Amino acid sequence: MSIDSLPTLRAAAALTALPPALAVPPGSGAVADPDGARKIGRGAAEGLFTGGPVLVCHASLTARRLGIAPPPRSRDLLDVLELFAFVRPARFCAPSPTGLALATGQAEPKGAEAQALALREAARLLLEEMTEAAWPGREEAVTLAETLDRAGWAWGDRVLEALHAQPVRERRQRGSGLDSWSRLPEWEDEAPRGEAGSAPVDSESARIRLEKLLQASGLDEARPTQSDYAAEAAFAFSPRDEEGRPRMLLAEAGTGTGKTLGYLAPASLWAERNAGAAWVSTYTRALQRQIDRESASLWPDPAERKKKAVVRKGRENYLCLLNLQETVQAAQLGNGDLIGAALASRWAMHTRDGDMTGGDWPGWLPGLFAVSPGNQASAANLVDRRGECVHAACPHYRTCFVEKTIRASRRADLVIANHALVMTQAAFDGARTARGLKQDGETAALKRIVFDEGHHLFDAADGAFSAALSGQEAAELRRWIRGPEGRGRRGRGLEQRIGELCADSEAATQALNDAIRAAAQLPGEGVSSRIAPPSGEINPVGPIERFLVAALEQLRARTSEAATPGGGEFGMECALFPVTDPVLETARAAAQALAAVEAPLLALSRHLEDILDDEAADLEPSSRAWIEGALRGLDRRARMTLPGWRAMLQALESDVGEPDPDFVDWLSAEAAFGRIHDVALRRHWIDPTVPLEAAVVMPSHGVLVTSATLSDPLAEDPFELARLRTGAARLVEPARTLKVESPFDYAANSRVIVVTDLMKDDPRQTAAAMRELFLAAGGGGLGLFTAIRRLKAVYERLGPDLAKAGIPLHAQHVDPLEVGALVDVFRAEEDSCLLGTDAVRDGVDVPGRSLRILAFDRVPWPRPDLLHKARRERFGGKGYDDALARARMAQAFGRLIRRADDRGVFVMLDAACPTRLFAGLPPGTEVQRMGLAEAVETVGGFLSPRT
Repeated sequence: MSIDSLPTLRAAAALTALPPALAVPPGSGAVADPDGARKIGRGAAEGLFTGGPVLVCHASLTARRLGIAPPPRSRDLLDVLELFAFVRPARFCAPSPTGLALATGQAEPKGAEAQALALREAARLLLEEMTEAAWPGREEAVTLAETLDRAGWAWGDRVLEALHAQPVRERRQRGSGLDSWSRLPEWEDEAPRGEAGSAPVDSESARIRLEKLLQASGLDEARPTQSDYAAEAAFAFSPRDEEGRPRMLLAEAGTGTGKTLGYLAPASLWAERNAGAAWVSTYTRALQRQIDRESASLWPDPAERKKKAVVRKGRENYLCLLNLQETVQAAQLGNGDLIGAALASRWAMHTRDGDMTGGDWPGWLPGLFAVSPGNQASAANLVDRRGECVHAACPHYRTCFVEKTIRASRRADLVIANHALVMTQAAFDGARTARGLKQDGETAALKRIVFDEGHHLFDAADGAFSAALSGQEAAELRRWIRGPEGRGRRGRGLEQRIGELCADSEAATQALNDAIRAAAQLPGEGVSSRIAPPSGEINPVGPIERFLVAALEQLRARTSEAATPGGGEFGMECALFPVTDPVLETARAAAQALAAVEAPLLALSRHLEDILDDEAADLEPSSRAWIEGALRGLDRRARMTLPGWRAMLQALESDVGEPDPDFVDWLSAEAAFGRIHDVALRRHWIDPTVPLEAAVVMPSHGVLVTSATLSDPLAEDPFELARLRTGAARLVEPARTLKVESPFDYAANSRVIVVTDLMKDDPRQTAAAMRELFLAAGGGGLGLFTAIRRLKAVYERLGPDLAKAGIPLHAQHVDPLEVGALVDVFRAEEDSCLLGTDAVRDGVDVPGRSLRILAFDRVPWPRPDLLHKARRERFGGKGYDDALARARMAQAFGRLIRRADDRGVFVMLDAACPTRLFAGLPPGTEVQRMGLAEAVETVGGFLSPRT
């Protein structure tokens, strides 16, 4: 035997020396070892889990299913998901044994025993992958694996054995491998692209481009409806004739039309002909990813596509390298999770763009073991959520993911953004333009916009153009100004971010100090424990907290007793007027405290503007970027947030005490786990499309709003509500409309059932109905709820019954996974079931048999809160409620049939559901009303696998 063969033999021994694998799907568990797989009871599974060594998938979720606390890391608990994150950083994997099986090229494992075997095989395949000579980045991986092994990583010795199966270049000083921030490529400046041209896109050119895109996707030809859609969409990419008169098209395209490629055809043509960027804005992250994937038809080469198509989100979505460095350094000193930080650092070296919310970051990674939230290497701790970025003053500015993405979007042909980013950026830059300042180079390019998921445009505008003075929001502002004030907390205050910029000016330094001093009057951390403690012994500190205490007293006085103790599921709310005397008195002092913060922040803004003006000829590009970045943060707070808060407080001084007809002002208290955790004074536009039109639609040249559910078939003008909810109703040049029907055969491939013999308020009956329906379908069920409380009650009863039939049940607000990961697991497991609320309904894209039955627990009427009641009065009374519920049901139905060969059943468990609410479903669907027994029989017969 040669010496050279010893590493390979050691690696082979490591692969065969794997411990047993434990899989615990909802219900019973199973274990797999070299001798095979067998089912075991809960007690045996718990003994194996706590006694180890053992392979698991998602240790915390496994512990939850065993009824024990999430475990800390140990050498005996080997989570295969962590191994996957190391071997394949920035690669997708649904966080379940099935997800690991599919990601490693295995068939979908059915049943606990098969999952246990697949889990063990996934671990073996991943370790074996590192023994291959062509596996990339071996030296880098060895360096990091040695650090992980020293930190006690359960996989450390096995990973090192596998890595050393091939020769590893020796280095005198290897380092820790943790400093990914120092090894990332830098961005480079480029000359400005300039204003986009005005060359038109005609309908015939759009059709021809669509045909080429379909051929690139492996499809023969466009469907007639898709071709017509692309031709009509070209209207939004034709030049406008007058300022303030954009070309706007409202286009409804039924599921299966192929609208994404339909609008990408004219959008890409316009970008090519005019050297500009077409923006596509979505409501959900899932659709952003889908559009990015479909852009491969335009640019098949990944390197070219990376330049041509850029996914753009807000700064708070991207990894902050300075936060990563501080997290790693703290963990090295024993204050944090070093293993989690190391795996995050490895991901940073391989990620496409640093996107931690919906990108290639494995969101399940920080929650695998019991690590306190403050010490996790999670998106919550690693992105710039608090506006603390120091921009060009950061040592990682040249490698910053956000800066790279912003610069890439300025050179791209297609920018795939989201509604919130488009609106907040446009609102901010619109305010700057009104003051005579230039727009940001990125949002100045918002001339051609496609709003996909356009039915959510109203809600997105509502969030972007609203204001809330709450304890948490005010505490966030205090932290932004003063920095972290607790022991051991990470972060940077205003002095750390711009102190150097103020050093040469006595007046600016004084303004900075005044702002820091004034911010001490704002609520600090732990505000809820002072204004609404469980003990009832309030102890407000400062004028804002005293105002919030008075607001809470008015809330309790004006709401029902049942809602008061814990705030109910949705918290509490009451109309602002008439205002109680304590609220009015404390509002004056609160407004003064806010003005004391606002004035020095404005002074700081003026000082920085003077630097840009006076030293324009001498400023280095990095210094200019630093100042402009600081200005954006100051302006957002001093010229938007604080004036908005003061305006709400000053409105209380009105002698008349009448609300502004354009707004709804109210008081609210948010509740969680039986206690109030925040109190707020809120202001929303009754019609948020007023600012939407002014900030986004009117300045644009062309706007396409598209969705599968824009029109209301029962209205005299089917697009009337869409015009009202998109800002099109007030345009001087009316928006065009288009409706393209789905090509699917819904009469043959779908069934719509209303179950007539259930008491919808009894969770036992709801659980029993879903159980029988999901069993009849053989799984693949999605249960949608309008209340979290009912979802949890049904889950407790439904889970064990489905588990006995070998059908896993997952649930939002129950499983410790975020919505996207839950949907990933549901998609991967063909026979599993999922319970969720609105976020699941809007984020599900599950073609095939994994989703074959969808059950609503009751009609998804809009919640009749104060804001909705004001809008109902403005937009059409009961018909407005009907239209919203009809659209929600149509959107849910659209989740069910995603391909021409899909078959699915839509079930409404609310017997009182009016037939008129089904009018939004596609032509060919027939609503059948029947008892539960008949519904179960119908589902079983319709969804049984065809031979």
